[in-house]
Amino acid sequence: MSKDRSQREDYSAPLRRLLLGVLLLCLLGIFLVWRIDSPRVERFRAQVADKVVPSMDWAMVPVTATINLVRDFQSYQRLSEQNRELRSELRRMRAWKEAALQLEQENARLLDLNNVRLDPRLTYVTGVVMADSGSPFRQSVLLNIGERDGIVDGWAAMDGIGLVGRISGVGTETSRVLLVTDAASAIPATIQPSGQTALIVGDNTAAPVIDFLENRELVRPGDRVITSGDGGVFPAGILIGQVAQDPGGRLRVRLSADFERLEYLRVLRYHPPEPISDPGGIVGSRSPHAPLPSAEAADG
Repeated sequence: MSKDRSQREDYSAPLRRLLLGVLLLCLLGIFLVWRIDSPRVERFRAQVADKVVPSMDWAMVPVTATINLVRDFQSYQRLSEQNRELRSELRRMRAWKEAALQLEQENARLLDLNNVRLDPRLTYVTGVVMADSGSPFRQSVLLNIGERDGIVDGWAAMDGIGLVGRISGVGTETSRVLLVTDAASAIPATIQPSGQTALIVGDNTAAPVIDFLENRELVRPGDRVITSGDGGVFPAGILIGQVAQDPGGRLRVRLSADFERLEYLRVLRYHPPEPISDPGGIVGSRSPHAPLPSAEAADG
């Protein structure tokens, strides 16, 4: 048995070498045939190509499919990379869109502040709202302007439309604004067109109460409410809001200022006129040596 195996091994080795030699000779012959530059050889090559190539289409199908598959994979890879780049650009564009919307809103607030018509004698300082108190019992906001900007306690603050409150506490670089909705706020006001005077009192709700009204019959919902200037706290003519009536029948003020989006506030520089302490000085001074007018002269 071992003898038969050794004999087969002895025959297989020379046979492999013979087949390898024949294969090399065939390949060398094919190489020489395709490299010889002769018209006869060229015709022979053409005849061989005409006979062999059409019948080898079935053998090229897997090769063609493999090449197409590789090309499709490369195309898919490029599409995937482009998709990732587009997604990254889309995220950046969304961030820029948010920034643009914020800038647009800030620009609208500033335009509102600039469009408010005030008394030419009034000047103002614009500040940015930094934070609010967050307390249901005290409604106020903090501005980034203070004594260094000339802010004085008691000055009125408004947004782009109406009155927001008054300065209640001033620091070197910040100041606090007590909102008109706070329970400690009371503003003398005039209701137009009736001209009725009243007091706008905050009660920690979005619509302050109208108190101490002279004649309620002359006031209608929708009437305009402005500051009266009484008491020298606020300048006259600043818009507060419109008259509204709650379900209980009590008159309130629907505020014109947008308290949900307080970003910029305008603090009005207001110096009330000095009170008159000597009314006689307006008519004219009287000489200390001049006699007082008699009753008969006054009757005449």
